[in-house]
Amino acid sequence: MSTKDLLTPFSNAASQTFKLLLDLDVSTDSSQPTDNCEETKEKVNIVIEITGDLAGEVMYSFPKDTTLEMVKMMSGMEFNEIDDFVKSALGEIANIISGNAMTGLSQSQVVCDIRPPKILEGGALPAGKECSIYRTKVKTSIGDVELNFRTV
Repeated sequence: MSTKDLLTPFSNAASQTFKLLLDLDVSTDSSQPTDNCEETKEKVNIVIEITGDLAGEVMYSFPKDTTLEMVKMMSGMEFNEIDDFVKSALGEIANIISGNAMTGLSQSQVVCDIRPPKILEGGALPAGKECSIYRTKVKTSIGDVELNFRTV
């Protein structure tokens, strides 16, 4: 299974999660190889480590405005800043997406597990990490969420 094929369960799971939890219509860009990462101060990155047959990590990059709108839709409360509640809700969304992606991978006989999410605010990237191998975007009416996948 190629790295590009491994990213498909994550983009499919993100699309399904956004549709079910937030009633958003979504589309995805195809996977693209990349050597560089964009650091943006207006993003919140959620990194989830993957263990098992597939070792690596997936990083979900949520623009600030998209983050605040998603949490508003989930909670019914208005937020102006990314606080602990917003970070926790975003981490849970990433956990749900990743868990559903693990189910998709298991159907392809790839047995994996995930570790708890790490939340990196302000465009920070994991310390000492190279950029992702493949990137795709899930496009929604409230903003795009970027998925970066890297094997180790």
